[in-house]
Amino acid sequence: MNREEFNNFCAALPATNHVVQWGNSDVWKVGPKVFAMCGWNDGKDAYTFKVSDIAWEILPDMPGLRPAPYLASRGMKWIQQFEAPGLSDRELKAHIEMSYDMVKAKLTKKMRAELGI
Repeated sequence: MNREEFNNFCAALPATNHVVQWGNSDVWKVGPKVFAMCGWNDGKDAYTFKVSDIAWEILPDMPGLRPAPYLASRGMKWIQQFEAPGLSDRELKAHIEMSYDMVKAKLTKKMRAELGI
């Protein structure tokens, strides 16, 4: 997956919004909450996403994946795919969608209603 494909995939999820921040990173949010980012790897594409407890135990041991810089050091369960081989495009999309779902579930009922999700 390249950055354009990442942005197109995230844009297709309901009620998302995009900002560019933190050193030219593409940051994707559902409502006000971040669910995925592309950037943060010395100018190379690196994909960062929130993960479940189980994924947190498994993914950091895979080649090309690591606990996300900054976020993981603050106790948050976020993974970054920073080099090959990493995940297949299909697996990466599935993890981004799970991240979206986890973040969306944490929004208030009122916020979800306002966003139509």
